[in-house]
Amino acid sequence: MTYITRAAAAAGALLAAAGLLAAGPARAASRDILPGNWLYLTVTKGDARSSDTRGALLLCDPPQGHTRAAEACTELAAAEGDVGRIPAKNVFCPMIYAPVTTHARGHWNNRTVDFEETYTSPCVMRARTGAVFALDD
Repeated sequence: MTYITRAAAAAGALLAAAGLLAAGPARAASRDILPGNWLYLTVTKGDARSSDTRGALLLCDPPQGHTRAAEACTELAAAEGDVGRIPAKNVFCPMIYAPVTTHARGHWNNRTVDFEETYTSPCVMRARTGAVFALDD
């Protein structure tokens, strides 16, 4: 079973356990699915068609989802939920092409978030997105 399949199964189990996938009338807005600020995060190593994908559900009320959830939630709060607005860190990254594609989908302060970006290496990804996509830590 791949990481994305496990992550999707875990997210489905979480939603089912919360009673959010039960049969019944359709919800008025997708923000009702999970309370508070949350993002489903994935990092795919290699090109976008690679099967080497890791994922996590980041919840920020309280912070949980991966080992650096508190730091990721703090960075997202400062950027108003916009991953692209997280200040880039001044680091030197080796010029080795090892692309990674990030994707964040969810809700922040009652707004839909859908962020996707491909970086030339994991080092560049960490410099630009802080702890948000630190799924391997």
